[in-house]
Amino acid sequence: MNLTRTAFSSSHRRSVAAAALLGATALLLTACSGAASVADTSWGKLDTRGETSITFTADGGAHGSDGCNIINGKWTEEKGTVTFGPLASTMMACEGVDTWLGAAATAVAEGDKITFSDEDGKEIGSLDKTEFTAPK
Repeated sequence: MNLTRTAFSSSHRRSVAAAALLGATALLLTACSGAASVADTSWGKLDTRGETSITFTADGGAHGSDGCNIINGKWTEEKGTVTFGPLASTMMACEGVDTWLGAAATAVAEGDKITFSDEDGKEIGSLDKTEFTAPK
């Protein structure tokens, strides 16, 4: 009778160990996929005149600046790609400011960098991640 109990316990331990290994592997693969959400993240130099920045809020809001104009809109995310709804922007004329952010249609975040593309899929700019700052 002790032999059966020992065999069951050993078999049970192997099953638990296998399940734990599978769970750890799944967690590792998910972490390495780079599919973390951009919700509640900020990118670029916030509140710095002449510098591009954007903040993504968990409610789907996109709030930023092209360095001169204020930009607001909505975003969704699917399979690691951010898609922007129409972005509204003020239309101030500012010399020497590249207003590429207002033309963004999609973005992909990889690590501490987010890259933006226009409607044609052409890369138009990128920003580095900064500390999240909720929009005012």
